[in-house]
Amino acid sequence: MKELAQLYANTLPFSLLDDQERIRLFDQAEIKEFQINEYIISADEDTAHTNVHYFVAGVAKNFIYQANGKQVAVRYDYPGDFAGLLTLLTEGEMQIAVQASEKTKSIVFPKASFQQTMQQDSRFSQAILERISQLMKSLYEEVKYKTSDLTDRTEPALYKKRVSSFMERPVFIHPEETVYAAAELLKNAETEGIAVSRDKQEIEGMIGYRQIFDALKNGRLDAPVEQIMNKDYFFVQEHDFIYDALSYLKHHPAAAIPVLHRNRVVGFIRQSSLLSVSNSVYFELTYRVANADSIETLASLSPVNNKQFQSFIRQLVDERMYGYDIAELISSYNDRLHRQIIQLAEREMVMEGYGRPKINYCFIVMGSEGRKEQGFSTDQDNGIILDDYKELKHKEEIEVYFERLTEKINHMLDACGFPLCSGGIMAKEQKWRHSLSQWFETIDDWLRNLDAQEVRDFTIFIDFRPVYGDFDLAFKLRRKLTLAMQHASRLQPMLIRDTLQIRVPLQAFGRISTSTRNRHLNLKQSAMMQIVNAVRIYAVGYGVEDVHTIRRLHALTSNHHMSKNDSDTAAQALHELLLFRLKLNLQQLEAGEPLSTRISVKDLDKSEKQTLKNALAAAKGMQQGLELRLNRNRVNG
Repeated sequence: MKELAQLYANTLPFSLLDDQERIRLFDQAEIKEFQINEYIISADEDTAHTNVHYFVAGVAKNFIYQANGKQVAVRYDYPGDFAGLLTLLTEGEMQIAVQASEKTKSIVFPKASFQQTMQQDSRFSQAILERISQLMKSLYEEVKYKTSDLTDRTEPALYKKRVSSFMERPVFIHPEETVYAAAELLKNAETEGIAVSRDKQEIEGMIGYRQIFDALKNGRLDAPVEQIMNKDYFFVQEHDFIYDALSYLKHHPAAAIPVLHRNRVVGFIRQSSLLSVSNSVYFELTYRVANADSIETLASLSPVNNKQFQSFIRQLVDERMYGYDIAELISSYNDRLHRQIIQLAEREMVMEGYGRPKINYCFIVMGSEGRKEQGFSTDQDNGIILDDYKELKHKEEIEVYFERLTEKINHMLDACGFPLCSGGIMAKEQKWRHSLSQWFETIDDWLRNLDAQEVRDFTIFIDFRPVYGDFDLAFKLRRKLTLAMQHASRLQPMLIRDTLQIRVPLQAFGRISTSTRNRHLNLKQSAMMQIVNAVRIYAVGYGVEDVHTIRRLHALTSNHHMSKNDSDTAAQALHELLLFRLKLNLQQLEAGEPLSTRISVKDLDKSEKQTLKNALAAAKGMQQGLELRLNRNRVNG
């Protein structure tokens, strides 16, 4: 590699080395080529064995892995950039991966020899450390930007509560007390921060472990608190929504936030403050899901099996929280179960000798879970998007890997209370497991050849949503689908005809028509889906990308495609129908009965019957609107 050392003799940072050092470094290097979508560095790679790459051709994409299962592309590397520098400072696994975006070539330096060169040459070391510093700043800014809008819309009840419901008693220290005294107080009070105040009312600053550590490092434990306190602290007012505090705590988990009434400190908010309210059940369960290491544990935590979760949902129902908000919370909880199951399945693949996935992929959910409208009774509707791999040399191995992985995932989900789909809409089926390019082709084929039999599967697919992996794959597929559907003239009539096959069972004068002597009504088929289907059809026609029914309604209203009155009526009806379903399922779970969406109309009281009639009337009105639209198209056609 002597020629290579000479080639880069005038290129920073290698030009900082003398000839002998540079030749020694390059002698231990090798040139490697990577195909498109091939991993250069994988996220679970032990940093002890991660080499340093210097790119000489191509483009590479850097990903970070978030706790919610999402991969976020945070930066690109080009010729002249390094990959693997962060591993020089860390041990264990890093949640960062580097993947070739096109055919890429790099000079690969063994980590040990690269570190040795840094130790021997201070100028070279300084240049590399500066690059690492710039990289960390760049990653921080990118992560902050890319994740600023990714806060889960989970725990909707929690987000509607005020700070005053969660705050704890504040802890104060006088500004003239020493830092040492503050450290003792922090320890004894078991808190993350102390308010600096002369009168235990007006706050002058905050002191926490970071300020204590800085003082210790600089030998200033005897200094007065006022000299080292943080004057630029974050605070909330007692009547603010708790979401404001949560957003801050998400990025500063070790913080204590002062709660003010005007300019007077009345309390503190910290992460553990949330454990003092009824919603702590949700936090406890989600924590247990995230740390579960077996399918048996996850099965015990699933909504259909866990009494704590059921009791929590019953409380939200009793509080008359919006049915669609509760359904969204259940769906978000199920997302967490899915992500943990997928990670356990990946772990099993490694243990069985298959290794880690060699390409990016995205696991998607469809139907009610895609729309975040799940209750307790739900089977699986899912699929998988693979990064394009047909040009890779290990394509057969990749296909076998994902065939086996998806088989595991679907059966693990089944074991955790998500029954296998009787219609076969699951990632383990070839029809629902494609590369991105294959999915593009599948959409085109569907829209060209869609028939009455396929339209139901396609309807379920329309509502897909990513839950784990490279979300960019799902976003690309969503854009393709949205544009393709807008230009498919046959699609809207077929969707309308399909939903009109099941009529809303509301007769003249508000009489509810039931199919059995016991007067049972299928809430899902006869009512909920009529609203969901109608809103979806309008959303498809107007290019609305969101799949959540309520957010689709908001988008249609804000773009003047639907009146606010019609939108509010549909949302209220969906809320009531989802509440009926939740109450029914909770009763069935308590009685140990099979879950269903068939409600006994005769068992409803007068008020409940009227509420149901109003919801059915709204569903029927939407269905009639679709029928008018279909007939108008026939006349115009």
